[in-house]
Amino acid sequence: MELGLLQCDDVAPELRDTHGNYPEMFTRLFQAVDPDVTFRVWRCLDGEIPEDVDAVDAWVTTGSKFGVNDGLPWVDQLSDFVRRLWDAGKPLIGVCFGHQLMAKALGGEVIKSERGWGVGMSFNRVEDRAPWMAPWQPGLDLLVSHQDQVERLPPETHVLAGSAFCPYYLIQIGEHFLGVQGHPEFTKAYSRDLMNLRSELVGSERVREGQVSLHAPVDDQLMVRWMLNFLRAQRALSRAS
Repeated sequence: MELGLLQCDDVAPELRDTHGNYPEMFTRLFQAVDPDVTFRVWRCLDGEIPEDVDAVDAWVTTGSKFGVNDGLPWVDQLSDFVRRLWDAGKPLIGVCFGHQLMAKALGGEVIKSERGWGVGMSFNRVEDRAPWMAPWQPGLDLLVSHQDQVERLPPETHVLAGSAFCPYYLIQIGEHFLGVQGHPEFTKAYSRDLMNLRSELVGSERVREGQVSLHAPVDDQLMVRWMLNFLRAQRALSRAS
């Protein structure tokens, strides 16, 4: 399976030598489960927006320090591409910023949450069991780093997992769009270093809580298995139609 990575940010230069950039993170994550998964990268943050919705088997949108409400031209262009993918029935997985971008592009609303920053581990209930959620478990705990959240859902959205802090954490829109607020591509070491780097922005108390939360197990491998199951199910539907 060849996936198109819509890269919306770079890892901070201070952390890149140790942890790699987003393409390396996503490649490591997916190939740990399926070595046959490959990526083609479009640097959307530099205005490199794909032209052909059929260029790859499916698409993945990364996180970003930028916000979907920042008014950046490349964000608007990427939103147009997301709507083209929707209209064409092409599979898309949105991660963090990508999750928010997907929701907003299709008519939802994203705001800066009054709950403040989410950092470290997030703990979520799975509200509904989709067929591709195998192996099954009733919780989904992933690393996060975000202040914006989806506040209003677009049409045809089904909420699959959430928490009091982030009610719309894992969503499926229609049959072929999947969004998750967490970062399965993050490692605990990267999360720790990122919190330290952003401590003044996030606040020392929230960073302290986030650092302590890193003792909990993370469901990164489970989430990527669910993602791949989702994409394979979409590919099977496409071949049958």
